[in-house]
Amino acid sequence: MFERLKQISLGNWILIGMILGLFFGLFLNFYVHDHFIKNIVLMDNVFYLGGNAFIRLMKMLVVPLVFCSIVVGVSSISDIRKIGTIGGRTILIYILTTAVAVTIALSIGILLKPGLGLNMAAAAQTSNVTINQTMTDTILNIIPENPLNALANGDMLPVIIFGVIIGFILAKLREETDVVNKFFEQSNKIMMAMTGIVMKFAPIGVFCLMAKTFGSLGFDGILPLAKYVVCVLIGLGIQAFVVYPSLLVVFTRLNPVTFFRKFMSVMFFAFSSSTSNATIPLNMNKLEDMGVSRDVSSFTIPLGATINMDGTAIMQGVAVMFAAQAYGIDLGTSALLTVIFTAVMASIGTAGVPSVGLVTLTMVFNSVGLPVQAIGVIFGIDHVLDMFRTAVNVTGDAICTMIVAFKNKSFDVDVFKGRKKAEKKVENLI
Repeated sequence: MFERLKQISLGNWILIGMILGLFFGLFLNFYVHDHFIKNIVLMDNVFYLGGNAFIRLMKMLVVPLVFCSIVVGVSSISDIRKIGTIGGRTILIYILTTAVAVTIALSIGILLKPGLGLNMAAAAQTSNVTINQTMTDTILNIIPENPLNALANGDMLPVIIFGVIIGFILAKLREETDVVNKFFEQSNKIMMAMTGIVMKFAPIGVFCLMAKTFGSLGFDGILPLAKYVVCVLIGLGIQAFVVYPSLLVVFTRLNPVTFFRKFMSVMFFAFSSSTSNATIPLNMNKLEDMGVSRDVSSFTIPLGATINMDGTAIMQGVAVMFAAQAYGIDLGTSALLTVIFTAVMASIGTAGVPSVGLVTLTMVFNSVGLPVQAIGVIFGIDHVLDMFRTAVNVTGDAICTMIVAFKNKSFDVDVFKGRKKAEKKVENLI
């Protein structure tokens, strides 16, 4: 029996914790009327401790994880100088598609209002960041006066800018700063390992958060959560089947149906694995089968797995509107622009591993003063959504790679259309 339990994946354990927490919370809400047992022992102590301890562990990861990821990601782009316009076009397309993704998500959240009816306004006072600040203040606040102070206080926008600057300098001085480069690379690996350890506590944390939430909200809280899921799926669908195909047609005049027919196996693999990184070899191999030069894909696909997280950006955009509506917080125009900028930058600092987008979601929440406790409500169903958004992420990597390869004349259209077979440099990658 224990051997079977060990074979259950972490994602499934999180899903189990979510379901058990939801039903246990509803059971407490409707069938347990003893105030001492229900509220004092369970709600205010056991569940509060378990849920908030997990939230604190996630918040503990945010600053060092994002900082190290961004430094390593930017410093590794030194090859841009060798491949010229390929790097510039790739980064520009990745950033633009992510900005479009989070804009779509915010628009869906504004229109469909997934958090409406989920009254969590009592916790809104935990916010300590000015929400309706001017755009001038927003721009000035991203420039760190004291980088160490920004790191200590978790002011993520200055931390991101500081990380980008350091990464850029390390890229230019790579041979002279080899020790520092290795330090950040190894630090990034440490933070990835630490994230894996923290995520092992996720099922317990999710159970406590869901039980506490639905122990007080009951069935009234289920509808907004279902609306949140629908909003995220709509956003992912628009990005995958409207935005990406449109870009492919506009820039290459190729048939999107042909692309999806050939690429579907990679999307299914990404869906089942929930990790962009694991899909890198299969993605490059499939693109080579479709006529894309490996000289291009070997750069753009790994880079995309690091900085192109459109699916994650959509989740974060919808989550921001969900939380703002649930807490009764009216986000101004400058706050929405801040969310777009922060979500784009967070996607750059998000590793291509399962559910790590939820860790950087706390950064997006903090950027506009939203209580991070709202993450606990959506955490339980994130594994399922993570599967969908990973499929969207790798699809975006492939589409952007095809566009860049086409513009740089490194794309054999005849191979894509099936008129001839690709001349592969690497056989049997997967």
